[in-house]
Amino acid sequence: MMTFEPKPLATSGPSPAAKPAVVPQRLRWHGSLAAWTVHRLVCGLTFTLRLRYHAPEETDSLILRQPAIFSIWHNRLALALPSYCRMVRRRRPDRRMAAMVSASKDGALVARILEHFSAVPIRGSSSRRGSQALRELITQASLGRDLAITPDGPRGPRHQVQDGVIGLAQMTGLPIIPANCALSAKIQLRSWDRFQIPLPFARWDLRLAAPVWVPREADAAERERLRLEVQERMLDLVPADREP
Repeated sequence: MMTFEPKPLATSGPSPAAKPAVVPQRLRWHGSLAAWTVHRLVCGLTFTLRLRYHAPEETDSLILRQPAIFSIWHNRLALALPSYCRMVRRRRPDRRMAAMVSASKDGALVARILEHFSAVPIRGSSSRRGSQALRELITQASLGRDLAITPDGPRGPRHQVQDGVIGLAQMTGLPIIPANCALSAKIQLRSWDRFQIPLPFARWDLRLAAPVWVPREADAAERERLRLEVQERMLDLVPADREP
């Protein structure tokens, strides 16, 4: 799942210098097999974890009443989909999530994994298919889908909320729900985001914060204030995990 920076949509005919449309790359049979294998491994791993769910009553009630934008740090993605299944789909089987993933070959693998979790992949990022992906996300929201965003992805800086999640909330009218998955035992990679891989039998603390609403009429100053508010609420969910 990836974040994006919304760009203005064209209001006139195509520019002579317009680039050709980017077609998302598709998987071959071995990629499909790899996606199925990853899905089964994640399901098997989460079966061994000890889940503890923490959410304010206001937030827990809200996510069962209406769709929302779930915002989670990029390095917590390993348990993002199982978390959604546990906190929403088990109680509301009719609900589904849509999430943005890259239009690249690697993104095709992630997209197929999302489909195994009954999620809707939207192919694009800030640099490829951004405007089209944004329109597709807004369409999914209008159909009653939840949305998922990694506000510091796809390239960071780590644990810094970018503008995309605020713009998406303003255009859809959906609340932003800061979320976090904390693990008592994990492998932490040396990637830009310090990606976390859970170890079997770890304690899995799934935490949500109070929602953040972005008014349709919010100006630049108000959007910046709300961006900082989302960032602070997300950091408050993981005080022990703040790396220097």
